[in-house]
Amino acid sequence: MLPKIQDILVATDLSENSDNALRYALSIAQASKANLHVLHVTEPLTQDAIVTMQMFMQDDASRKEAIKNRHGAIKQLLKANQKDFVKKLSAEEKDAYGLVGSVELVDGHPAEEILTRAKELDCGLIVMGTHEHGTGHTFLGTVVKRVLRRSNIPTMVVPHPL
Repeated sequence: MLPKIQDILVATDLSENSDNALRYALSIAQASKANLHVLHVTEPLTQDAIVTMQMFMQDDASRKEAIKNRHGAIKQLLKANQKDFVKKLSAEEKDAYGLVGSVELVDGHPAEEILTRAKELDCGLIVMGTHEHGTGHTFLGTVVKRVLRRSNIPTMVVPHPL
């Protein structure tokens, strides 16, 4: 019996290639009538960032407020990213976007959170884009490698178009 994919997790870093990966996921979801879940993971602040905040923000309440605002700002970026993505879709593709059941932002270590959320949602497929070439985008490449190494869920990696 062929496997039935009912839920697909798409991990996004809000890059152009993450949008490309989402297009592939939409195609698969439409063909298999699966639900799509879009996930963005915000990494915890590094120790250096925490020390810097402590140096420049002496008040503990101010630091906590800044961290809270960071999460809110990223949430707004995620919403704007999805809104811009939908604007670029054709009418047929917009129908496929209707299969997106959730768009989530979680805090944590990306590979671990992607794997945890995929398991919680009982996803039959994880879809991720590779990083763009250049020094600023090596992070997602590391995340993809970690997910691939540890996943027992089929994982599709969409390369960055040349």
